[in-house]
Amino acid sequence: MWLFGGLGGLATTVVVGARALARGLCAPRGLVSETELAAGLPLCGLDQLVFGGHEVREGTPAEAAREIDDAQGTLRRADLRRLAGDLRAYGAELRTGCLPNPGRTIARLADRELPTDEPLRAQVDRLCRDLDDFRARNRLDTVVCVNLTSTEPKLRLGKAHRSTAAFDRELDADRRAAVRPSTLYAYAAARLGLPFVHFTPSNAALIPAVREMFDERGVPYAGCDGKTGETLVKSALAAMFRYRDLRVLTWQGYNMLGDRDGAVLADAENKASKVESKDRLLSRILGHELHTHVAIDFVPSLGDMKTAWDFVHFEGFLGVRMAMQFTWQGCDAILAAPLVLDLVRFLDLARRRGEGGAQTWLACYFKSPLDVDEHDLHRQWDRLAAWLAACRDA
Repeated sequence: MWLFGGLGGLATTVVVGARALARGLCAPRGLVSETELAAGLPLCGLDQLVFGGHEVREGTPAEAAREIDDAQGTLRRADLRRLAGDLRAYGAELRTGCLPNPGRTIARLADRELPTDEPLRAQVDRLCRDLDDFRARNRLDTVVCVNLTSTEPKLRLGKAHRSTAAFDRELDADRRAAVRPSTLYAYAAARLGLPFVHFTPSNAALIPAVREMFDERGVPYAGCDGKTGETLVKSALAAMFRYRDLRVLTWQGYNMLGDRDGAVLADAENKASKVESKDRLLSRILGHELHTHVAIDFVPSLGDMKTAWDFVHFEGFLGVRMAMQFTWQGCDAILAAPLVLDLVRFLDLARRRGEGGAQTWLACYFKSPLDVDEHDLHRQWDRLAAWLAACRDA
């Protein structure tokens, strides 16, 4: 696994969690790949995973893990002591990332020394060398890349992004306004023919030009924006209202989160990408337009423990109007980490089965699933179950 954003809270939790599972320190809670649904499938063992990544911040995985434990208590200090060697091994595989045109808020997070005058093409070449060296040094069958970087401001897409040939000309001309960091990360994975998971809502990663490269090489990829909290609940509850023909009139959602993610989303440019991803699914599930609102507020004291409050106003028999409210509280990284591990294992299986392109059967893992208009969680789940059953029967 190669994690873009390798010292972030989610990446750190993924590594600690995977190594803790491999050593029998905890139960595999939250992993579909460890349930009966995936029983008997030739999935990569959790103990076979090797970790590396790119990062633009200074620090070590051990420091990042202790920071999480101090703030949230979700990574137990006793486990971290047992995993000290694993964290050192991961730290030895971290490399300097890239930061072209990241937006002002993400640029402020970087404190690692980055080459400021490095041309875009040279940055891509460097990223590819890092990935190739990682694969060769560890004698790996493949490397599944995962984008866990901060949510970027939306990239204005144009003709230059529609084909690989046109986009290559932008890279050669060093037009930095045509990219974000995630664009180069996805491009490097596509150029090397490596499976790719886009776990953020940033529209700059899987631009048409990059998707064309993945498709031509027959490489599996999946995205966008991991569905872990409030939107997960929405995609299940909205279907309930439709099944019972209860007409939803209004759905208001308020989200509060802290940590670096909250600080990044406090910037209106970055927040726009996230809000669009969270808000688009309701009308598609319900089959009609309604009044919706999604708010995201930065609350520093919450750390990674996000809170969402939703108000649903609906109409039933005889036109009587009623309401439902729910509160969702959870640790963002703890909710997301098992999804990342599932996605990597499933994409690796798809690769070995020779299945390339957008893996639409993974839609239940994403707020904005690629090439999928169905947002009903139950129907998305059925597609995942059907694919896993087909793998077992093959």
